[in-house]
Amino acid sequence: MKKRQKIIFICTGNSCRSQMAEGFLKYYANNIYDVFSAGSHPSKVNQNAITVMKELNIDISEHTSDSIDYYINMGIDIVITVCNNAKQICPLFPGELKRIHWNIKDPFKGWETNPTQLNDFRKTRDEIKGYITEFLNIME
Repeated sequence: MKKRQKIIFICTGNSCRSQMAEGFLKYYANNIYDVFSAGSHPSKVNQNAITVMKELNIDISEHTSDSIDYYINMGIDIVITVCNNAKQICPLFPGELKRIHWNIKDPFKGWETNPTQLNDFRKTRDEIKGYITEFLNIME
């Protein structure tokens, strides 16, 4: 049996983009990959990200915002950075691994759950969904 690859999505705060990417990949391919997300400066999962993912029946409300350091020695196979800042500061994971970079605009404008911000989060969500779909097509 083939070893399940470990994939981590990395951004700065681990509150929006990396959380949504983790949610999508778990939803579409949890039987194939072990999926994680982390941040260089973790905070908490943004309520707006939870809301727009729930619109697609993907629940990320139980996700936690974690530090990259927690995953450094977990045998990660694929590191996907979802912002330029994360790409620049991403530590080196040991071993052979694949690095992928997606520069996705941050929808975060603050912690308040403001319905007017949801459109920005939806745009980001839909962009991430496109990247995930493309990633899965390439990895098949």
